[in-house]
Amino acid sequence: MAKLQRKYTLFLDTTVNKVDAKGRVSVPADYRALLDQQETELVAFRSFTLPCIECRTSEMMEKMANDIDNSFDAFSNEQDDLTGLIFSDAKEFPFDSTGRIVLTEKLLKHAGITDKALFVGKGRTFQIWNPDTYQAKEADMRKNAVEKHFSIKNRGDS
Repeated sequence: MAKLQRKYTLFLDTTVNKVDAKGRVSVPADYRALLDQQETELVAFRSFTLPCIECRTSEMMEKMANDIDNSFDAFSNEQDDLTGLIFSDAKEFPFDSTGRIVLTEKLLKHAGITDKALFVGKGRTFQIWNPDTYQAKEADMRKNAVEKHFSIKNRGDS
């Protein structure tokens, strides 16, 4: 009997992986499978709002560029700041034969990552965190969600 091949559509779950002295870390297999299915590259950059590494597909980066172009006047301070913070810092990360990427010193330092990296699924994107830093952030997020009674509006089937 043929084994059903799982189709991944979103980056889900959290996974902790070791980081070696050269900054190599294994990307979770289901994340790699999703990137492979979409025939896209992994792009990462320093978050400009959180102490983590933001990770997106190359297609999501293209969409972000279009959104910025459509949201701000060309050469405005806002457009210049956003593109400078995001695109000048972004880098494509190819996988080695074992599914690892080599994170740059700049990314590791920004996220405070040394020997362990926490991959956090965010649906269409994912982040890479220092596990201890994320634990504190997650506690704040849960508290905030409970206090503000976050809810999701049902907009019907798409």
